[in-house]
Amino acid sequence: MKAKVVYVCQSCGYQTPKWMGRCPQCGKWETFVEEVARPASVRKGGKGKKGTAPVSLTQIEVNKEFRIPTGIGEFDRVLGGGIMPASVVLVGGEPGIGKSTLFLQVLNHLATRGYRVLYVSGEESPNQIRLRAERLHAISENLFVVFETMYELIEETIKEMAPEVVVIDSIQTMHLGELPSAPGSVGQIRETGGRFARVAKTLGIPLFLIGHVTKEGAIAGPKILEHLVDAVLYFESPKDQPFRILRGIKNRYGPTNEIAVFEMTGEGIREVTNPSELFMGQRQPDTPGSVVVPCLEGSRPLLVEIQSLVTPTNFGVPRRAAIGLDPNRLALLVAVMEKKMGIPLGDQDIFVNAAGGLKIVETAVDLGVVTAIASSFYERPVSQKMIVFGEVGLAGEVRGVMQAEIRVQEAIRMGFQACVCPARCQVPGSLPDSFKLVEVQDVQEALKKILDLKRS
Repeated sequence: MKAKVVYVCQSCGYQTPKWMGRCPQCGKWETFVEEVARPASVRKGGKGKKGTAPVSLTQIEVNKEFRIPTGIGEFDRVLGGGIMPASVVLVGGEPGIGKSTLFLQVLNHLATRGYRVLYVSGEESPNQIRLRAERLHAISENLFVVFETMYELIEETIKEMAPEVVVIDSIQTMHLGELPSAPGSVGQIRETGGRFARVAKTLGIPLFLIGHVTKEGAIAGPKILEHLVDAVLYFESPKDQPFRILRGIKNRYGPTNEIAVFEMTGEGIREVTNPSELFMGQRQPDTPGSVVVPCLEGSRPLLVEIQSLVTPTNFGVPRRAAIGLDPNRLALLVAVMEKKMGIPLGDQDIFVNAAGGLKIVETAVDLGVVTAIASSFYERPVSQKMIVFGEVGLAGEVRGVMQAEIRVQEAIRMGFQACVCPARCQVPGSLPDSFKLVEVQDVQEALKKILDLKRS
């Protein structure tokens, strides 16, 4: 009997009997790959078997406080305080960004504290892993390594060894022998990912799945993998920067949008415990167009330098360019400055940059962007010891933002002495006598007081 052939979108998993140029479900182009449909005997399975008996929710006992700390504080922060038992975590990132290096160090920290851990590699041989482990000083008797890509053999190894933490590197190299499709296809990722998750839940073993990233920056097969796991982490690397950002996208056991900051060194990945100092380490004193804003990444406050350059345009249409910020938001703020403050920016090129390569999405930096543009336009530097934050509305008003207190406390910790913020924030708590809090109602009042503070 001739095998049935289907075409499967490698982005979302949509199936069609004929090849299509554009996927009707996700809208991606050139993503359909020919695959052999699963045999009916494989799809049925489980006939005549009894399912798990229902249990009353009141009879289920759980230790809410138990987590496995990895010994790397930044990594534990993203996970919500440590590794949860029986959890499945998907980690994605570009090739060479440091995913394997990070997890080899994490497993070594666990192994040195007595945990039996297993590193399953489908890309590197044990000899290659040993060489990298020597460079990272990550060699322990409790850290076991195996090179294998067939799921059935890996499952048998996990059941026989009974490790306390497992890392699969990577999910795209794993394949199920009963499926005819190639490793890395949607069918293989769906089946192997689902079965790995089932093994982790059944045996109570925390399991990490390392995934590759597509050209668009998404984990290959995201719609298939993300709903199977408990947490999704993205490993990011700003261009031409030595640090790495591990960002939580989904987490059933902790906060989302939390970030961890690492630095890549010759001896592996080192955690950065004070990222605010990292992002402001090269700030130039008394430079027009430079303003420090406190932004939030998850529950962590970060002080980031916003830079702006305003210069007369040589073309008929002035440019509005933003790096690390929303360009549409920049155009809106420039329009507010022209309409409500009368600043003539119609013949000026405006460039705005979030220094350090960080991407900022929250509107709390609006007032900082406006201040940086005005500072560059008037060639008047902002005080080095001042931070600015607040959302700017279309009427020119400065709106309050959430969690203003921890933003101010981070500025005080970093040695800043003044803060311009919305009057609606009402920052609670006692402030040092040397710290000056300036509350403003609109952008015109904000810029006037910022310049006044500079002159004083």
